[in-house]
Amino acid sequence: MILLFIPTLVSLNVEAGFISSVVIIMHIYSVANFTSDLLLNEIALMTVGFGTALVVNMYMGDFQKELENYRIQVEELFRSIFSEITKYLRNGDTSWDGKEIISAANVLDKAKSLAFTDVENHITRKENQYYVYFDMREKQLEIIERILPKITTLPVMVQQVDLVADFMEELAENIHPGNTAIRFRNKLDIVKEEFAKMPLPKNHENFLAMASLYQFIEEMDEYLAIKQTFKGLKINEDGE
Repeated sequence: MILLFIPTLVSLNVEAGFISSVVIIMHIYSVANFTSDLLLNEIALMTVGFGTALVVNMYMGDFQKELENYRIQVEELFRSIFSEITKYLRNGDTSWDGKEIISAANVLDKAKSLAFTDVENHITRKENQYYVYFDMREKQLEIIERILPKITTLPVMVQQVDLVADFMEELAENIHPGNTAIRFRNKLDIVKEEFAKMPLPKNHENFLAMASLYQFIEEMDEYLAIKQTFKGLKINEDGE
């Protein structure tokens, strides 16, 4: 009977009821006599068990404070990464070791794990806003990791560098959990227009530098597009 019972539960997508169901089955099997009193006893056992679990679940502590701390850490790390990119574009500073990239990846792993645990601890909670937020930031971090080589290995500093540096500096100052990415995508469109108006490259090195910068701009547009799909956490701030 159990061999038939398990596939039935799986097909109905109610595997969570397996343990309690088997306990009741074994009670009936051990008594070997199904009566109304036994039925009432099993219903009472189920009521006590499920009722206790529900009460405990309702008062299960959440991780709001810890998740908010992780959010702040992630945004600070993103801000630092963009600031370092800006420093390189403005001054050619190559002293950055990129440790913030690794730190951001580690924090995001911990944050997503904690947010998932928070969902699992609350039967009435189907989704955790913070989990969606950290997942979005993780996708953005992948883009940052992909574009860093394009922007940190420029053969020469061309005139367009200042345009990109100004944009990255403003973006670094406006990283937050809300959703105003459309504003920065519009600013990026202006950067593209200004980029197109500037003189054509005079030599091969200039051409490579301008091509890398333009690829960087396109990738940053994708970075912002990812943020634009996110509804935003309910925190009153203005930014990316």
